[in-house]
Amino acid sequence: LKRFKDDVREVREGLECGIGIENFNDLKVGDRVESYRMEEVKRTLQPAVGGGVG
Repeated sequence: LKRFKDDVREVREGLECGIGIENFNDLKVGDRVESYRMEEVKRTLQPAVGGGVG
């Protein structure tokens, strides 16, 4: 993400910015750019509810 020539993490609403996609320069009107963030979530064990052995 860039604001003028500076790399930025965010840009306020209403201000111009641009993006660069490494090894790709063939964007056309109507193309859609989708982004996502991968987030690692640690697994946890929860006790069984009402499923005890008796």
